[in-house]
Amino acid sequence: MSASFSLALGAAREAAASQHYPQAALYIVATPIGNLADISLRALHVLQICDAVACEDTRHTQSMLRAYGIDRPGAQLLAVHEHNEAEAAQQVIERLQQGGRIAYASDAGTPAVSDPGARLVAAVRAAGFRVVPLPGASSVTSVLSVAGALGDAGAFVFAGFLPAKAGERDAAVARLGQEPRAVVILEAPHRIEALAKSFAVLGARLVTVGRELTKQFEQVATVSCDAFAAWLDADSSRTRGEFALVLHPAPQAKADGEGLRVLALLMNELPLKTAVKLAAEISGESKNVLYDKALAMKGAGSSQAPQ
Repeated sequence: MSASFSLALGAAREAAASQHYPQAALYIVATPIGNLADISLRALHVLQICDAVACEDTRHTQSMLRAYGIDRPGAQLLAVHEHNEAEAAQQVIERLQQGGRIAYASDAGTPAVSDPGARLVAAVRAAGFRVVPLPGASSVTSVLSVAGALGDAGAFVFAGFLPAKAGERDAAVARLGQEPRAVVILEAPHRIEALAKSFAVLGARLVTVGRELTKQFEQVATVSCDAFAAWLDADSSRTRGEFALVLHPAPQAKADGEGLRVLALLMNELPLKTAVKLAAEISGESKNVLYDKALAMKGAGSSQAPQ
């Protein structure tokens, strides 16, 4: 433990000790995705006071705890990973039945988001025990915050890891190509080149690549999907590390005056969806764009053709 984390433990006690931490509760603890300094004060406090720590990898979590100056005997570390989660959840529930406070931490980031933890949380809740979130580091929100891809709408889809098999991955990318919102995708280094090749079919649509986020060799770059593979090939170091990516929203086509005029006339006589469908067929413009325009016109209380 460095002197700085010694101070952090003291700060955690000062800031968080006076708060309420119910017994017989599971605490979902977000841990750093690469930079140890990204731990929260409340997380440090809970990791000190809990009766046991359930974790994806006991060796990894033990090393992290010791870096912060928290030393726990092996009996207080419970392995809960993707291969034993259903069975291990029962061990956690037994400890909760005895009134214990149990913290759960995956190897990095917020548990149960493309990491083990979801089945554990479901089992604990089904057994009638409280689950308490301790927010913190997340590759999903980290990459979104630097991608500049959300715009005014602020909407995105989390796709997680795409299928490993080529055919299934290509089909998944094709489906994402129809998604108008931003999409967050996670990928491992040994599959990033294959993913980049699959992305080529999306053409000029932008993708922000977050590599080794929060770590020493962090890199964030935005390229077109059809240039993604070439960007990786340009530097061998770009295929190393963990990846979080944001597929930017598809460019929105704009309805011109003719499409809006036809839409307004049809809305005077027909239900909204029927009017949109016919207006798109007549004008050749995007059905989705015309539908958004129709909702705006209806909300404004006007279906008159624009002047």
